[in-house]
Amino acid sequence: MQKSVEIESKELTLRGMLHVPERINGKIPIVCIFHGFYSDKTEAHFMFVKLSRKLADRGIASVRFDFRGSGESDGEFIDMTVSKELEDANAILDYAGSLDFVDINKIGVIGLSLGGAIASMLAADRRETIKSLCLWSPAGNMRDIIISGKSADDVRQIRRKGFFDFEGLSIGTEFLGDIENIDIFRKASSYDKNVLIIHGDKDETVPLCISERYLELYGTNAVLHIVKGADHTFNSKEWEDEVLDCSIAFMETELL
Repeated sequence: MQKSVEIESKELTLRGMLHVPERINGKIPIVCIFHGFYSDKTEAHFMFVKLSRKLADRGIASVRFDFRGSGESDGEFIDMTVSKELEDANAILDYAGSLDFVDINKIGVIGLSLGGAIASMLAADRRETIKSLCLWSPAGNMRDIIISGKSADDVRQIRRKGFFDFEGLSIGTEFLGDIENIDIFRKASSYDKNVLIIHGDKDETVPLCISERYLELYGTNAVLHIVKGADHTFNSKEWEDEVLDCSIAFMETELL
């Protein structure tokens, strides 16, 4: 069963999809799925839709929402920041745990790119709630992605203008100030349960070394699965199948 749902986060409405297995016997696990930067709850080549449906086939519910300013959720993209998306992620996690059919001891999180960075920080903040964590191409280098190639003078001009154009989307100066003050790796470091990290070795947006740094951070609790030849969002059926199969197997082991 799949249905549209809405929740509130800081007086904004977030819109998403809830997937539930057709047959429920007692309490069941749930996975919260977080999309990447300037994406939405379906993700590239509808990868998150496929993920949610496959999880449901295996008896695991899931929720996937548009963060504020993205997709169909309230707000403007120019006003989004990493900290605000983390607030949204907390609201989504609270919603997932409030569902009457959910086993609150079996909640997992999956995030792609910036959604992976958000997931890693949320898992550390809410480590008593989140039983397992799966990161796809996690953008722990988000500051570098945004600032790369810009001089100090460029940044000053952006601040005077109030925004800058990033591939057709307006990024506000609040985002710049926020990302400059967040150490994603430090905030993620206290998560102490099992982690699966999946990354393509030809990713030009978030290099593989970022996931290797996450691997060092989590130590023996983490495994890094490298998808040979894959880009940032696993844009081939072969790569997609590998990511989905690996992620679902991990969540089945951890949550069922």
